[in-house]
Amino acid sequence: MAGQPIEVVRCKTVDLVVPADTELVIEGNVSTEYLEPEGPFGESHGHMHPRQMNPYMEITAITHRKDMIYVGWISQVTPSESSIIKKMAYEPSYLRFLKKECRIKSVTRVSLHEPLTNLRKLLIIQMKDPSESEVWRALRAAAHRHQGVGKIVIAVDEDIDPENMDAVWWAIAYRAKPHLDMEILRYQEKGHAPPFVYSAKGHDVVSYSEKAEDSALLINAMLKEPFPPVSLPKKEYMENALKIWRELDLPEIRPQSPWFGYSLGQWDEELEEEAALALKGEHYKTGEKLKGRRVKA
Repeated sequence: MAGQPIEVVRCKTVDLVVPADTELVIEGNVSTEYLEPEGPFGESHGHMHPRQMNPYMEITAITHRKDMIYVGWISQVTPSESSIIKKMAYEPSYLRFLKKECRIKSVTRVSLHEPLTNLRKLLIIQMKDPSESEVWRALRAAAHRHQGVGKIVIAVDEDIDPENMDAVWWAIAYRAKPHLDMEILRYQEKGHAPPFVYSAKGHDVVSYSEKAEDSALLINAMLKEPFPPVSLPKKEYMENALKIWRELDLPEIRPQSPWFGYSLGQWDEELEEEAALALKGEHYKTGEKLKGRRVKA
């Protein structure tokens, strides 16, 4: 990765070498026979993680550069430095898994919700013109890929920004019918999350064979039929409004989807013509036309 040999130096107290320009070296010995209590400490699931029996290191020396740079980050309630790094890695990994390994070509994006939920629990899959079977294949595959990831998995159309949970809830509220478009997968593992199992000494019991006592909720929030257009002005008008806003030196705004109107399939030429008349201030012509279509109440 470095593209050239790395200069190394021997440690002071252990028989190892380290890069010569390392900022900080902590030398010591790790026991293979004993564990010691560690914690409790804040964790990325947003709760204090209880004390655990973990390996420990007996420090024998610390060496460092003059005026060294010590790099650390906070990993507790998300978003945090830790969760941002994981988000950058997890999302392309899940996208590649669904598109390449599962061969679901209609998947366009995967977003793992970060604030408070810590990426693992809420996963949104954006898809373009999938078949119904592809939607359910993607939802189930994402929920089963990794222990504790994908407790809630949602599939949305390409017009829904998976990073905007208001838009995601909009899709769920109007494009999903719970009795038809939601499925619960039983016998899931909860993964890295409370509640925790405590030993008699108050320590977290670490287990690598968790009980299958959790579940996952899959939601198909895709459009299943044509809908009326989004009730906002078309993109060109909203872009012009944004241009005027900036020319007036008003406070900066960041438009969030949906911020302009677009078709969702349920619209015809007559309605388009009526919209054009309204833009020209000639809505009265539509009124005259509709006057001729009156029926007795």
